[in-house]
Parts: sequence; structure tokens; C-alpha cells
Amino acid sequence: DKVARRHKLVVLMHEKPFAGVNGSGKHNNWSLGTDTGSNLLSPGKTPKTNLQFLTFFVNTIKAVHDHADLVRASIASASNDHRLGANEAPPAIISVFAGTYLSEVLKEIETRVSDKNKPNDADKVLLKMDIHNKIPDLLMDNTDRNRTSPFAFTGNKFEFRAVGSSANCSNAMTVLNTIVANQLMQFHKDVEAIAEKGERKDGAILTVLRKYISASKNILFEGDNYSDEWKKEATTKRGLKNITTTPLALDGYVNKT
Repeated sequence: DKVARRHKLVVLMHEKPFAGVNGSGKHNNWSLGTDTGSNLLSPGKTPKTNLQFLTFFVNTIKAVHDHADLVRASIASASNDHRLGANEAPPAIISVFAGTYLSEVLKEIETRVSDKNKPNDADKVLLKMDIHNKIPDLLMDNTDRNRTSPFAFTGNKFEFRAVGSSANCSNAMTVLNTIVANQLMQFHKDVEAIAEKGERKDGAILTVLRKYISASKNILFEGDNYSDEWKKEATTKRGLKNITTTPLALDGYVNKT
């Protein structure tokens, strides 16, 4: 909240392939930063800075979960339909790879934080999880870049790997920027609603993050996205969609949800 008041948010992104570098698809690397150069998806060294990191990390996951149809529509083309799920390309099912350690952190927040927590319990929860020590040391080296994942966290950014090689990356990035901006506005409303009841801001933030983690955890997947088992699990147990053709994918642009 304070970051939003003091700074303009700046979207940081680039794409591949670059000239002279192999690659049949675009790997769009996306993050959020301030206009002073601070990466909001880069872990810090204190509970407070990592609460900031977790805020933008969880809100991005929630945005992709809630608007997966739009994300899929943003990469739709006849040629990309043939590419998705084949060789080096991720499948048409939109899922998010967070990495083993961060997945455990999210589970722990969901378990430890509750509506019954006192407002000042937020710092205690973060300290007990030792987030301020563990995250900076692990992320850059140990976030396995799952090559089968369409949307993977890779240390201090997300990598959107499902964009077609002939596509202009601006379409997918516009959708991603829009859904995350919308999600952050909702996050602000949800936190303020709790804070107005007298709870400390950090406690309110953790309470809302816990709610978002519970609501969006079905989109988190660490395994092989190419497998038939994942297709079955995603569509029958998790409620995710496997939209394999462009005409159906483009419905995401007109769906009111």
C-alpha cells in the first residue's frame, strides 16, 4: 500500500527468441517494479520486505487463476494451437509453477494464518517460517525452471512460456498487466476492509493473502505438464480448462467473468 502511494508501478519484461538465439516460442519474462528500480517480485532480507514480495507473488497467482481463460485467449492462434503441448512448448492448460520451497511457504501461510489471529501475529508468523533468511538464499539457485510449465516463477520474475513464436508479445503482456492491476485493486479493498476494523495493516495483509492462497491453489502444479495424468487431474479434479483450439480460446475475450 505504501509502495503504491510513493511510487509508480513499472512493468519489467522482455522476450525471446533474440537474434541468433534458438527458440521456437517466446519466453516472456515478466515482473513488477517501482519507478526507482525496486523489483517487487524480488525477495528481501526482512519479514517486512518479504511480506511485500509475497503480496505481489500471491496476487499474480490469484490473477492468473481467476482469469485463466483470458490468459489462454492472449496466446491463441492456429499455429500456436499446434505448438502447445508439443516438444518444448507447454500445454494449453494454464497452470503456475512456484517451485517446491515457495509452494511450501504458501501452504504454511494457509495453515498458520487464520481469521482468529491477533493483528500483531503477522510478524511472528513470518519469523517462525524463517522466510527472511530462507527465501533470498534459495530462490535464485533452486527455483527449478520447469520446462513444461506455461507460467513459471524463476527467481525474481515469472516466465510466460506459452506465447507463440509468430505472436507480438504485447497482446499477452497487456492481458497479464490488466488482470494483475485489477487484482491489486481488489487486494487493496480487501485489506482496507479488515484494517478499518482496527487490525494492524500487516495482519490484514496476511489474512487476505491466506484467503487468496486457498482460492487459487488449484492452479499451482510442480509436475510434468505434458503427462496424461496431469490433463486428467487438471480437468476432473482441479476444475482447470484444457482449451486446445483458437475459436474456443477466443471466447475468453467475451466471457463476462
